[in-house]
Amino acid sequence: MTTPEAGQALTATAVPSQGSKPVLEAVSLYRFFRAGDEETLALRGVSLTVYPGELVAVVGPSGSGKSTLLSCLAGLDEPDGGTVRLRGQRISHQSEQLRCQLRARHMGLLYQDRNLLTTLTIEQNLLLIQRLASRSAHTHPTVLLASLNIAERANAYPEQLSGGELARAGLAVALANDPEVVLADEPTGELDTATETDVLALLRERAATGAAIVIASHSPAVAASADRVVTLSDGQMVP
Repeated sequence: MTTPEAGQALTATAVPSQGSKPVLEAVSLYRFFRAGDEETLALRGVSLTVYPGELVAVVGPSGSGKSTLLSCLAGLDEPDGGTVRLRGQRISHQSEQLRCQLRARHMGLLYQDRNLLTTLTIEQNLLLIQRLASRSAHTHPTVLLASLNIAERANAYPEQLSGGELARAGLAVALANDPEVVLADEPTGELDTATETDVLALLRERAATGAAIVIASHSPAVAASADRVVTLSDGQMVP
């Protein structure tokens, strides 16, 4: 499969504030999936630059490449072409150990299933994430849960929480290591309007502190809350 010549890949680049440097950069990402003789191009030369304090929405129909893009940005999936850099350091095409370390130290991941371990309490989930980050400075779980208005549920297990509480607990896990980048894949897909509004407000607050937020979603509310909207169609970025 041939790729475009240099400079032909579409790019989504924000206008940085004076003196700011991008915290997350993806350059000409390609991702192919093969099943027998069939080949699917999930990403076709997608480039994306995200700066501190930005909230970027990635939108597009199902199958457009949104989840694949987020997986490549997180280092959970390897692109077949192109590179991803986190804080200037390449995360793509590195060892799994290094990618895990970079994620733990600098990224928070939020998914529709809330990324909670069901055998641990909410506080234990947060402590586990913080331990993996190997940094001494963290927001204490009690403080973090209080900021999300679920401090009283610290000792509860995920199955004991309501839908709104689960959404907040999942967000707490994503923010547990005080990440510089938060990647969220359809985080509000099963939430009612009020809870979705609350979660988006909390993500906006985190962006206001300097974190870069990237959300893949079908939700009009997510697009409306974003500083910038990136649209994918058939694995390509479109105007």
